[in-house]
Amino acid sequence: MLRARVRNVVFDFGGVLVRWKPQEIIERFYQDEMLRARLRRAVFQHADWIELDRGTLPEAVAVQRFAERMGRPREEIAALVRHVKDSLTPIPESIALARALSRRGVPLYGLSNASVETFAFLRERYDFWSLFRGIVISAEVRMVKPEPEIFEHLCRVHGLAARQTAFIDDHPPNVEAARRLGFRTILFTDAARCAAELESMLPA
Repeated sequence: MLRARVRNVVFDFGGVLVRWKPQEIIERFYQDEMLRARLRRAVFQHADWIELDRGTLPEAVAVQRFAERMGRPREEIAALVRHVKDSLTPIPESIALARALSRRGVPLYGLSNASVETFAFLRERYDFWSLFRGIVISAEVRMVKPEPEIFEHLCRVHGLAARQTAFIDDHPPNVEAARRLGFRTILFTDAARCAAELESMLPA
């Protein structure tokens, strides 16, 4: 049986449209390898990071917890969080792909794990958000990828049929979760390969 052609495209943001390189962030912030290791465990790999994305942990409280866990000054960890936001710069080739799809009339949507504060920062700093007909941010809906509920929420709110929707993400568990729900999926590695995969799904 022929698969339905894709009518909609959903982009993840971090790692797809904007750079997201935690190891680079860690290495730029601390020179000492012991501090780098503590930062990985106490911040980026800790369950509090997920709760920050889920919107159940305010950023100010997260910063305090990170600082206490790290045994470092609160001001230092607040600077880290600012550094994280500043590191989320657009990937030019990906933005170009999104613009090209929009010009073709392909409806674009966003689905991203992000804190309220981080997405507010990105929305204010960059101007490509108008390309999207709808955006779901994890902290705003209190759900995170790869939980199926957030994909179902996206479809329900924006009237999308999963089988007619391509989902692009750089994190394999998120891609697998979407695939199980019937989405056409692309594991993002670079914009050129992503564009080629999309072409095989989109109407001629």
